[in-house]
Amino acid sequence: MDKNKGRVKTNDGDDKVRRTRRPAKKRVCEYCQGHIERVDYKDVERLKKYTAENGKILPRRATGLCAEHQRDVTTAIKRARVMALLPFRGE
Repeated sequence: MDKNKGRVKTNDGDDKVRRTRRPAKKRVCEYCQGHIERVDYKDVERLKKYTAENGKILPRRATGLCAEHQRDVTTAIKRARVMALLPFRGE
């Protein structure tokens, strides 16, 4: 059995060993899976999941949403910020 399986030797001469990354598990869009028709800007609890602690909107690769719903969530977050339902900066 090969004990170096899954490792790649670097070429810098220091004999450092770096592990290879596994492909990330494919996430399913929460809105498509739950058959939710509209993204509502008044649903603050759901929208908070798609913002970071500092208030930034998380990218699609982090949220797991499809492109269509990511655009809708982004628009809803911006509307909720203007209506003072969500902060522009983190709390």
